[in-house]
Amino acid sequence: MGRLAKFFGILVLSCMTTSFSYGDDLLQILQLALENDPTLRQAQASYRENREGVMQSRSSLLPSFGLSGSTTRLTSGPTDSIYANVTDPVSGDTALVRVANDASFRPGINNHQWTIGLNQSVLNLANWYNFQSAKARDKAAAVNLAAQEQDLIMRVAAAYFDVLRAIDTLETNVQEEEAALRSLEQTRQREEVGLVAITDVYDSQAAYDLAQNTTILQQDILQSRYEALEAITGQAHPSIEVLREDFPIVPVDGNLNDWERQAEDSSLAVAAAEYNLEASRKNLKARKSDHLPTIDFSGGFGHFVTSPIVSQGIQIGGGASDRTSLALSLSIPIYSGGAIASRRRAAEYNVISAQESLNFTERQLTQNIRNAYRRVNTDVLVIAQRQQSITSAQSALDATELGAEVGTRNIVEVLLARENLYRALRQYADARYNYVIDTLVLRQVAGILTPQDIIELNEWLQQ
Repeated sequence: MGRLAKFFGILVLSCMTTSFSYGDDLLQILQLALENDPTLRQAQASYRENREGVMQSRSSLLPSFGLSGSTTRLTSGPTDSIYANVTDPVSGDTALVRVANDASFRPGINNHQWTIGLNQSVLNLANWYNFQSAKARDKAAAVNLAAQEQDLIMRVAAAYFDVLRAIDTLETNVQEEEAALRSLEQTRQREEVGLVAITDVYDSQAAYDLAQNTTILQQDILQSRYEALEAITGQAHPSIEVLREDFPIVPVDGNLNDWERQAEDSSLAVAAAEYNLEASRKNLKARKSDHLPTIDFSGGFGHFVTSPIVSQGIQIGGGASDRTSLALSLSIPIYSGGAIASRRRAAEYNVISAQESLNFTERQLTQNIRNAYRRVNTDVLVIAQRQQSITSAQSALDATELGAEVGTRNIVEVLLARENLYRALRQYADARYNYVIDTLVLRQVAGILTPQDIIELNEWLQQ
């Protein structure tokens, strides 16, 4: 778990010990996601894997030790036993006698040895710049992991409020279906006493059937939203807390220039691109250094034990001996088939690519922060307009229903006015959730989205 996740886990635990709720809130679900989300866990494993590259690069600058040992046994002899006819000097009889045995493990010669070796790079600029490049890549990976953690916050928030969006839409559809049923029953009663024509009953029935069909579809959408949330945390959340009606809808604090400067200073995407550019430049220096001489130091100590060789009764060699060695070697690359020059050119192109990636990221950041800033302020205006549209639609429906009772309006106009009202209700709820998500997106683009934002947002949830 990354630094953000560790910090967040402490906050969640402290909150959970001081409060109790019947449904899962945003804070609890985010804590589960930090522990169970496969995407984040994959990013964490990739970060740790990349971090091992720093250790591997640094190892080329550090001394290396090695210990080796061996034991051998040497035997020799004829492949087959050798026989000869030998005459007994006493009896004068001749007999076939084995005068040399075939090869066996004895007698033999035993040799033993062990050695300790030390190697240290004294001068190798390519290895040094490779290490610096690996450290820059590690910083980029750490920033990318932080971006993944911010992305998880956004994915959890989006999935959570998508569920609330679907709940509100379903509740509105159910209300519309109930209103359509009441209207159908009233129209049937009025048709039975001759106040309206049968066509009004048909229109009311069609409106009710359409409302039923919409409710069925919305129930399926709500279930899929729950499953999307479950896919992130690995657990079902049949009951979650809802957004309070008095949740404040306010414009963005600060002007656009302030947010652009904040994004330039804190953007994780820009920071990662800068570290990648630094890593590419260090790699280029390493490839240029491949042409330079290298100096290495090596040393060793060995202990050798050999058995003496006996030939015709004479002992040759044998015994124990120690051996030490110290060496300083110089290596100058002259020509390697063009590989060194090719790697240098590839590193140059990689620097150009990283520089252009940084330029694109900075331009994209400017566009994204402006769009996010504008969307939040637009959401504020839209929500105010949606509230007014609900009032207007309700007034229009009341007037149309009254006109239908006195005969100045027909049932089609009533159905249309009711449809406008419930559409306004759905659009208002949708606009509120858009505002919540867009506010978080703005902070994410600026690079300042933290668990504290979720903690503060969670306070506006209720059963």
